[in-house]
Amino acid sequence: MLKNSSGSRPKIVLIACGSFSPPTPMHFRMFEIAKDYFKIHQSHEVIGGIVSPTHDSYGKKGLVNGKHRLTMLSLGLRSSNWIKLSDWEINQCHWNRTKVVLEYHQNALNNFINSRNIDDECVENEHLWFPHKSLLQKDLIKIKLLCGADLLESFAIPGLWKEEDIEDILINHGIVVITRSGSNPETIIFESDILSKYRKHIVLITNFVPNDVSSTKVRTLLRRGESVKYLLDDSVIQYIEKWGLYNSTTENKRKTLDFNSKNNVYLVLNRSESMDESDNNSQLTPSPSLKDKSTFARVISQTNSNVFCCGQSGQPMKTPGKAIKLCIDDVKEVSTKKIKMHK
Repeated sequence: MLKNSSGSRPKIVLIACGSFSPPTPMHFRMFEIAKDYFKIHQSHEVIGGIVSPTHDSYGKKGLVNGKHRLTMLSLGLRSSNWIKLSDWEINQCHWNRTKVVLEYHQNALNNFINSRNIDDECVENEHLWFPHKSLLQKDLIKIKLLCGADLLESFAIPGLWKEEDIEDILINHGIVVITRSGSNPETIIFESDILSKYRKHIVLITNFVPNDVSSTKVRTLLRRGESVKYLLDDSVIQYIEKWGLYNSTTENKRKTLDFNSKNNVYLVLNRSESMDESDNNSQLTPSPSLKDKSTFARVISQTNSNVFCCGQSGQPMKTPGKAIKLCIDDVKEVSTKKIKMHK
């Protein structure tokens, strides 16, 4: 059994990152499965869980506004006394890589533990995702990434993740993977040099009571006007129906413009279709190009200034960059150049 300086089991907090659009019971069930595992094996003490929904600019298909996702998560987590909701990712000015998200939450917790002279109540109000302060003693806490086997598989896809990010996540945090009965995650690890190198930082937990409900399947049913009763929390369903989320009308309001994929100029009005951990442009789903200048001008004039671009403002990059906000004037300037190139 592992022990820290005080002779007790090391304390950890589990964090799940993702879209949660919408959140399903299985998103939360993973926490309970992992907590039971560590309790049985007595290797670590799980003192908290965090759900961290990604920023709107991540742009995954079916991603509704962050405020809606925060509300649905809050409703879905009302019955839990230890899984908390973090809005840090949502409230940033741009999308952040998973590595950055883990670093922020771990540093915030440990800075609180090391700085007892600060106002405890003030800090708790600022970080509502903190475990109860009685659990935050002198021993430092490690944040571990909780995920499904699909994320483990994505680590092994060349170019999808930055290798230094994978190393940082595994060394400084570690991952807890919930796998299906009958699957073979060890093969995934064996076939990946980097996963094999840091195998001791990967905890594999088999879920013997699988639940195939996914956000994608739920969105499909909602889009078709079919029932999702018993697939989501009733309060979440009521919220979705109240705001008309995930129906065909809502999906059709998404506007994505691809001006020049050769130069990796990818402007997004509202949100892009897809983006991965390394901003790999090969994963982007381009929309039909706008050959009609009048149509383009009309779309631009009717759109607010929340425009994101892979690259610096007015400076197309040869390799993908982080999603950044552009003002509407920048969009007009870039759009004029790109329209001329299509002639």
